[in-house]
Amino acid sequence: MTTTSAIPDLVVQPYAPRRQRRNWTGWLFVAPFLAVFVLVFIAPLGYAIYLSFYRKQMIGGNTFVGLENYTQLMSDSSFWSGLARVSLFLIVQVPVMLILALVAAFAIDSARLYLTGFFRIVIFLPYAVPAVVAVLMWGFIYGNNFGLAHNLNDLLGSEVITPFARSWILPSIGNIVTWEFVGYNMLIFYSALQTVPGDLYEAAELDGAGPLRMIRSIKLPALRGAMVIATIFSIIGTFQLFNEPNILKPLAPNILTPDFTPNMYAYNLSFAGQQHNYSATVAIVMGVVTAIIAYVVQLRGSRMEDR
Repeated sequence: MTTTSAIPDLVVQPYAPRRQRRNWTGWLFVAPFLAVFVLVFIAPLGYAIYLSFYRKQMIGGNTFVGLENYTQLMSDSSFWSGLARVSLFLIVQVPVMLILALVAAFAIDSARLYLTGFFRIVIFLPYAVPAVVAVLMWGFIYGNNFGLAHNLNDLLGSEVITPFARSWILPSIGNIVTWEFVGYNMLIFYSALQTVPGDLYEAAELDGAGPLRMIRSIKLPALRGAMVIATIFSIIGTFQLFNEPNILKPLAPNILTPDFTPNMYAYNLSFAGQQHNYSATVAIVMGVVTAIIAYVVQLRGSRMEDR
């Protein structure tokens, strides 16, 4: 007699993963930043875009006009002259400032310069001076009826130094901006140079490389990223040029006109002319122009780093 053991059939249940609760801890940490970001960036930007599509009428208040403000801006000679002025300022002043900052960074990074800490502080110190104070200080130096320029002209017996002449006003402002920001860019370059391993310099010395060869083959390639950052910051600062010409305006009112730069033009349209909608249009277009140029520079720099 044979006995058969009955084995119950096993029913395989499909696996149902347990639903995990979403962890909101990360969002709680990010929430303060997001709130500030929305309040101080997204909301003002959205409101400026909203204003640019309206125009204040004498009858009916703000009226939706679509792209009429942008069409008007495309034929506005005041805007284009200001944009051409800051573009020329960008082409001339920014390379000069960055080259001076680069030379200063190389000098401080070299082992042949004594008191490097002292020179680093001295070059960086102008950046620590508030912009308004720096412009006022240079304004007293540039003054036609007082200050250093006036005293030198009296000494020479003729007006040789004329910082507020129409042909010299951009170089005069460029000198102030360069004096303010050379130390800032120098610190960016110097910080990048400090990341270069010392072994590379030792290997280059063993191969017989001189100082110029080290700069060309080691230091300049290490500075590509820092140069891109400094260039982008300088481009943004140039298109935002406002403090220097606006503060110096009382000393040269016939040359530093309300539309001398696009930022001055937008400011005076809003606060002096009460044309808030058109002022917002100028600001939006300048923001787009600045973003495009900065992006092109960043893209170009990224391609150079990938080579």
